[in-house]
Amino acid sequence: MGSDSSSGGPGGKMTTGWASPAILGLLVFGLTVMLVGLWNLPKPYGNGFGVSEIAFAAYAAAGLLAFVGVILLFEGRLFWGSAFLGYGTFFATWGYALHHAGFVSGYGIAGFLFLWMMFTLTFLVSSIKHGWATLIAFLFLFVGIILLLVVAWQTGAGNTISSGEHWAVGGELIATGLIWWYGGTAQLTNHSFAKKFLPV
Repeated sequence: MGSDSSSGGPGGKMTTGWASPAILGLLVFGLTVMLVGLWNLPKPYGNGFGVSEIAFAAYAAAGLLAFVGVILLFEGRLFWGSAFLGYGTFFATWGYALHHAGFVSGYGIAGFLFLWMMFTLTFLVSSIKHGWATLIAFLFLFVGIILLLVVAWQTGAGNTISSGEHWAVGGELIATGLIWWYGGTAQLTNHSFAKKFLPV
């Protein structure tokens, strides 16, 4: 995936002597989004995850993504540093809402998701300058948040969410998570083999 320069990925060379934490950020973000996708599948497939489990995963992802974001911002990587820190804040807020309020849908969460849809749109527009892989990753994420927003709004209006809608939301989020996970996996694999072993 793209970086803040014209070439390379978010896991490019750091100037502090540290290895870049961006690969870990991509992996954790991807796996967490996949978990949310699995949770949104219709019964009985999504029944294995409760609110408390998802909230715990969101808290764990929030802390790690915030750390990654701060380090990347310190290194001058504005795009990816802002993205990781921002989505760390998203997961922290969402985890808190799940853990303490227990709500996952309705007009309130729809409004919350609308704000993060706009946040993602900002990065989607800029992602055009960071390579096709980054553009696809943020495009899928943008669509996934829109689908979550629609489901939350429908629930707030008292409408029943069909099994097909659950499959659409869950499937799209799983695909989104896989894209982000692949980005981190490809960069780590290419680094390990010292060549472009996986395309990214």
